[in-house]
Amino acid sequence: MPGRRVVFLGPPGAGKGTQAKRVVERLGLLHLSTGDLLRDEVARKTTLGEKAKGYMDRGELVPDRLIIDMISGRIGQAKKGFLLDGFPRTVAQAEALASSTDLDAVVSIDLAREEVVRRLTSRRVCRACGAIYNLTFNLSSETARCDACGGELYQREDDRPAVIENRYDVYEKSTAPLIAFYRQRGLLHSVNGELGSDKVFAEIMRILAA
Repeated sequence: MPGRRVVFLGPPGAGKGTQAKRVVERLGLLHLSTGDLLRDEVARKTTLGEKAKGYMDRGELVPDRLIIDMISGRIGQAKKGFLLDGFPRTVAQAEALASSTDLDAVVSIDLAREEVVRRLTSRRVCRACGAIYNLTFNLSSETARCDACGGELYQREDDRPAVIENRYDVYEKSTAPLIAFYRQRGLLHSVNGELGSDKVFAEIMRILAA
C-alpha cells in the first residue's frame, strides 16, 4: 500500500488519534494531526497559535484560513503518503484539499454523543510528557500519576463536559456534511468506533488494503 493518502473523520473522542498512530506506524505514512499541530503552535505562542487559542478554549472550530495556512506545505513533504487526522473539518477545507491532492480513502470512525462525553470527561494528560490516559480504561483513581514519567495528570480545558457538548454540536453542524461530500465521491468508509481498538484497527487496515 505505497503512498496512501488517507483522511480520518469522526467526532471528538472517537479514537482517531490512537488509530492514526497505529496506521502510520504500520504503513510509514506522515501523520498530520491538526489538533497536535495547533496545540504545538499555542504552546510555542506563535502568531497562528495566539489566534487559534481563543477558538480552541471555547470548543469552536478554528477558522478555515488558519488551518489551511498551517497545513499547506506539510502535505508536499509526505513522500510516502500521509494520514490527515482532524483535517478537513468543513466542506470548504475539503474543497481546498481536493484542489491540491487526490485521496485514496476517507475513513469515518463513528461514535454516539453519549459515548463521546463519557470518554472525553474521563481523559487525563500528563503535564510533563503529554501521555494520555483514561479514568475508565487504564486509571484507577483521579490521583494516579503517569506510568511513563511519574508526572502529574490533569484534565484539559477542552475535555470538560460543557465544552465537549459544544464540540459535538459543532461537529454535527459543520463537519458531518463531509460525510455526504466524500460519499458522493466514492471515498467514504465507515467504521463502528465502539468495536474496540484492535477491531477498529483491523477494519481500517482492511479498507486501506482494498
